[in-house]
Amino acid sequence: MTMSEEYLSEYGQSWRLYGSYEDLQIGQVSEALVDFTGGVNTRIKLAEAPPDLWGILTRATYSRSLMGCQTHLGTTKVLKNGLVAGHAYTVTGIRKVTCQYGPENLVRLRNPWGKIEWKGDWSDSSYKWELLSPKEKILLRKKKEDGEFWMSLRDFKIHFVDLMICKLTPDLMSQEDGKKWMYSLKSGRWVKGSTAGGSLGFCNGNFWMNPQYWLNVLPVEDSKKNLNSCNVVISLMQKHSSKHRNRAPHLFIGFLLYKVDLQYQESNRKLPPAFFTQHQPVNKHQVFLDEREVTHDFHLEPGVCVIVPSTLEPQQESEFILRVFSRKHVLREMGGNTSFILSKEIVDRYEGKIWEDFFTRHFEQNPEINAVQLQKILNNISWRNFQSFRLNFSLDSCQGILALLDLNATGTLSIQEFRVLWKRLLFYLEVFQKGDKSRSGKLDLVELHAAVQETGISLSNEVCNLMAIRYGDPDLQISFESFVCFMLRVEIMGEAFRNLTQDGKGIYLRESEWMMMTLYS
Repeated sequence: MTMSEEYLSEYGQSWRLYGSYEDLQIGQVSEALVDFTGGVNTRIKLAEAPPDLWGILTRATYSRSLMGCQTHLGTTKVLKNGLVAGHAYTVTGIRKVTCQYGPENLVRLRNPWGKIEWKGDWSDSSYKWELLSPKEKILLRKKKEDGEFWMSLRDFKIHFVDLMICKLTPDLMSQEDGKKWMYSLKSGRWVKGSTAGGSLGFCNGNFWMNPQYWLNVLPVEDSKKNLNSCNVVISLMQKHSSKHRNRAPHLFIGFLLYKVDLQYQESNRKLPPAFFTQHQPVNKHQVFLDEREVTHDFHLEPGVCVIVPSTLEPQQESEFILRVFSRKHVLREMGGNTSFILSKEIVDRYEGKIWEDFFTRHFEQNPEINAVQLQKILNNISWRNFQSFRLNFSLDSCQGILALLDLNATGTLSIQEFRVLWKRLLFYLEVFQKGDKSRSGKLDLVELHAAVQETGISLSNEVCNLMAIRYGDPDLQISFESFVCFMLRVEIMGEAFRNLTQDGKGIYLRESEWMMMTLYS
C-alpha cells in the first residue's frame, strides 16, 4: 500500500520517537502505522466488531487510511488454511460482489512475505469465483502466489484478531470526515520522586503528582452531532530512552480524565490530592496496558477537563507524548509550565469528499443508477478548476463508462462502483488539464501521448493513434469525456491482462470470457 506523502512530510513522527528507522523494524502493526504517518489509530476487536464494520472499512478505504490486521496466535506457524499464526497482514482493498445467491462483502489482504496465501473461500483457487460474472471474476481474481488474496468479511472477522486503521484525522467512528480538526501534542516525563506518582489503584496518595493537562473542549457549529456532544480523541504514547527503544519492554500506562468544577477551572495550579478522592473520572473503568500507545475516544459536553497520564506503578520513569484531537479545544499544562500548548488545524480531504454527502443522498434514493442517471449526475456537477468550458457527457459516453465499470453486467452502477469512477475522474481531470497546453478543452495527438505517460501507463504509438481514431473527433482531437472513456478502457483491460497472465507475455481466455471483455466493455 502506498504511503501518503502528506502523512510522511507533515505528520511523520519516526524521528521524534526513535531517532532512526532502524528501530522501526520490530514492533506491533499499530505502532508501525503511527510511526510512519503520525495519524490516529483506531483498533477494532473483530470478535466484538460494530454492526457497521463494512461502512467503517469503506470510509477508511476511500479516505486513504492505512489498514493492518493480525491473526490469532498459535503453536503451528503456517495453518492448514494458509494463514500464518500471530502474523501481521495489510488490508489492501474491499469489494462488494454480486453472487448467484446475493451480494458478498470481500476484503483483500496481503502477506508482507509476498507468498503463503489463504486457501479458503475466495482464495485464488476457490470455487466461489465461478459464482460471479466472467468479467467480475477476470478483474478481481489473481491466480498468482504473490501474497495477496481475497476473503469474505465473515471469514475475516473469524480468522483475524484486530483491525488497525490509521487515519490523519480521528473521524472514522464519528463520521465527521472532511471537517477541520484541531491537533495538540505535548511531550512530558514521569520522574521518580517528582512526577512519577503511579495510578490511583496503588492508594499511596501520590497520584496528584503526575503531570496534569487542562483541556477546554469548545462547541463547533458545523458538527453533524449535537452541539452538546463533542468528539475528543486522547492518545498517550510512551517513549523509551534506550538506543534500541523498540526492543525495550513497555510499561503499563494509562490516563484518567476528570470534569472540573468552576472553582478549579481558572487556576493554573495542579489539582490537589483532595480533588481525586472527592471526584470520579469520566473513564472510571480505565485499564492500564503494557502497550506503546493507549488511545480513547470520548463524547464530551463542552467545558473544562483535566487529563492525568500515569504509569500503573509509582516511581517508574519514562518520557511520553500526549496527543489530543477534537474539532476545537485549548490545551495547556498545569503547574510549573502553564503556557498554552500550540495546536494546529488538520483536515483530511480525500478525493471527492466534498461530494460524498451528495452521492450518498442520491444513492439512498437509487441504490443502482443507469446510464441516463449517470449522465445527469456528471453533467450537473460544478467541476472544480474546470470553469473554462462546460463538460457535456453524452449518453453514449455514459453507456460506455457504465459498460466498463459494471462488473456484474446488471446495466447499472452501485455506489461502490461510482466511487471508483469518481476517484478516477478527478485523477483524469488533473492529468487532462496539465496536458491541455492550449486550454482548448481538447488534446491533440502529441498532448494525448504526454497525458497517457503522465498517468504512468505505457502505450505504443500505434495503440495511442488507434484510440485517438476510436475516441477522437474528425481532427483526432480528444475531449475530456472521450479521454475518460479512453483511459478507463486502457486501465481495465490492463488490469484484466495482469490478473490473467501467468508469464507476463500472454493469456488464455474461453470464448465467453473473450466476448465479455471485448463486446460488453
